[in-house]
Amino acid sequence: MARLRVARATPAASAGRARARQVFAGSLVSVAGLVGRPVQDTEGRFLGRLDDVVVRTEPGYPRVAGFVVRIGQRRSWLHAEDVQGLDQSALSLLGTRFDLTDVTRRPGEVQLKGDILDHQLLDIDGVRVVRASDLYLARISTWWHLVGVDVSWLTFLRRSLPGVRGRRPSPAQVVDWTSVQPFDVTTGRVHLTATHAGLKRLRAAELADLLEDLGRAERRALLETLDTDTAADALEEMQPEELAGLLRDAPAEQAAELLAEMERDEAAEALRDLDEPERAEILTSMPSEAADELRRLLAYEEDTTGGVMTTEVVAVHEDETVGAAIAALRGADGFPVFPTGVAVVDAHGRLVDEVSATELLGEPLERIVGELVGPPFPVTLSPDADLDELVEVITDNRGMSVIVVDDEHRPIGRVQADDVIDALVSHPRWPWQQRWKGSVS
Repeated sequence: MARLRVARATPAASAGRARARQVFAGSLVSVAGLVGRPVQDTEGRFLGRLDDVVVRTEPGYPRVAGFVVRIGQRRSWLHAEDVQGLDQSALSLLGTRFDLTDVTRRPGEVQLKGDILDHQLLDIDGVRVVRASDLYLARISTWWHLVGVDVSWLTFLRRSLPGVRGRRPSPAQVVDWTSVQPFDVTTGRVHLTATHAGLKRLRAAELADLLEDLGRAERRALLETLDTDTAADALEEMQPEELAGLLRDAPAEQAAELLAEMERDEAAEALRDLDEPERAEILTSMPSEAADELRRLLAYEEDTTGGVMTTEVVAVHEDETVGAAIAALRGADGFPVFPTGVAVVDAHGRLVDEVSATELLGEPLERIVGELVGPPFPVTLSPDADLDELVEVITDNRGMSVIVVDDEHRPIGRVQADDVIDALVSHPRWPWQQRWKGSVS
């Protein structure tokens, strides 16, 4: 589904940056500038060079647990408790005697240079994908903590400068670390660390923006943290070419599961953008009912009413009671989009009328649905009707949905106004759309 993407600064994002500026007002150290600096004892004797900074994965501002020091070809572990001073020029120890052990990966720890610096991150408050140009440490009470990430391109360029200028912190665009969701790359497979609570508050369109901007491995990692319904909603908001790429990258079983939860018309549109072998593999991996519905939709040309309709229609016989109709609606809670009413059909399955859920709820349960039949009657179209006719019908009826019927006038699908908009955005038909399309990304 194409949509307008508008850059925005949320109140939470602005507050996060304000917190960051307050923290950085005092002492702060650039991690990128610290790497490679000398490590020395209290008498100033050179011991090695700093290779990385290790923090614990914990809420808030993670505390520095230790440092990785390169001594010759050896990478050794230095406890944070053994460090006396830390600034942009050097790291000094408390004494002349200390215990250096070989570095081993331990659960719950992250190496900032190797795992975070220059990697993609999620700025949850700003709802964007960022890349860590630098990371900043600050002393809070008696310990050093990771407090912010610099996402400025200028900061990335600054690191290439020689000498002190390249190491000096220059926090141009800083995101408070508490607003950041990093990816864990320590296992050789990218996945999210403990999921940021803010991810659950993002809207489907915002998640779609993140999925589109992430690299392939990071995108898969984000998808794994979302429940199927949430992920399917986000996929419906993605640009067609980005969605096609995501489906190609995903295992067929996962792609099938996600498409089965999407609105049928959206899922069919996504499948049309795949090659036939890819489409067939996904459909084979899908529950038979969903796969059969999608195959029926794919049989229609995409610029027809049948090509943009959804097959979720609840039909009840005109002799049934209101209570039975309400029960049928409740049974449709597994539909990607909950229906707004029931299609009333005769003994031959032909459409008689449509009764809204609101109207049903205002009637006695024992009343016969056929007694509610009356004007205005629903607007219908054949699945072979082209989009021009569909647009005209939707416009003439002020955005009401259209029920799609077969040659026997039996309901087989429905088209909402937003389905028409999606189709027109994807397949511009008039000159003004060609001009407008350039603003949609």
